[in-house]
Amino acid sequence: MSRSLKAHILLVLVTLVWGATFVQIKDALQDISPLLFNAVRITLAAAALAAFYRRQLRAMSREALRAGVLVAIPLWLGFSFQTTGLRLTTPSKSAFLTGFSVVLVPVFLAIGWRKKVNAWTVAGVFIALVGLYLMTVPAGNGNGLNLESINRGDLLTIGCAVMFALQIILMGRAMQKHRFEAVATVEAITCAALMFLTVPVVEQAHAVWSGRVIAAILVTGLLGTGAAFTIQAWAQQFTPPTHTALIFLLEPVFAWLTSYIVLHERLGMRAGVGALLILAGIVLSEMKGSQAELHAEVGEEHAGAAKSEV
Repeated sequence: MSRSLKAHILLVLVTLVWGATFVQIKDALQDISPLLFNAVRITLAAAALAAFYRRQLRAMSREALRAGVLVAIPLWLGFSFQTTGLRLTTPSKSAFLTGFSVVLVPVFLAIGWRKKVNAWTVAGVFIALVGLYLMTVPAGNGNGLNLESINRGDLLTIGCAVMFALQIILMGRAMQKHRFEAVATVEAITCAALMFLTVPVVEQAHAVWSGRVIAAILVTGLLGTGAAFTIQAWAQQFTPPTHTALIFLLEPVFAWLTSYIVLHERLGMRAGVGALLILAGIVLSEMKGSQAELHAEVGEEHAGAAKSEV
């Protein structure tokens, strides 16, 4: 088996784990409060990453340390919004709304970093926004947007998508200067510490250490975070970015399939169309938008080369 094929298979398996954990976490939240659950599982992931990357941590620079702490802030907020929102919405809706973070990335890059946005990306964002509306705003609400009619869990999950989009941008910028291993480990350690500090302030922490809680912590902490981050870092060396993006699109699909099989969840026509539009928007933004950016960069390089020759 070639490294490329092995990398593709491993990325699909990672995405399957990520998708399936939405249902598992939803089930576990019956016995444990959301932020306490996050604090424990992220601590477990941080411990696993620290043990695995201890050599890289010893050689870490102060700049890498600061980058890891900075990236951890939106990750902490994103996990807080997502898991709290999951108590109030369905696993499949949570997964599709979280996936909206992908189309928010170019928007934030354009606003905060003045990066040009091509027409394909704009179209993808617009289509995904329509899908977001269909998934979150109930039918028959034609007299304007009434926030009270929207599920609070959906709103929290949209907040999660915003934070994850910022985390993606900050992590991408950090990876241009520092190694993934050290930054990701510091990110996890900082995120766990922030979560533990938040628990007594935001929620009335409670836990029944049932089998489903322990299983969810082990799966999300070790497989969904520790092992997944390591596998992703290795696999993306042998897979084109467009292939990786397409594979990651399967996460909400796997979440919906798992929720359908385990919880017999049905999205309904309106939410189903919204989910498809979010996926279509992501495909346009990631696939066509990225290709257009690549062609534009190549064109600029050729133009620059021509000028230098003259």
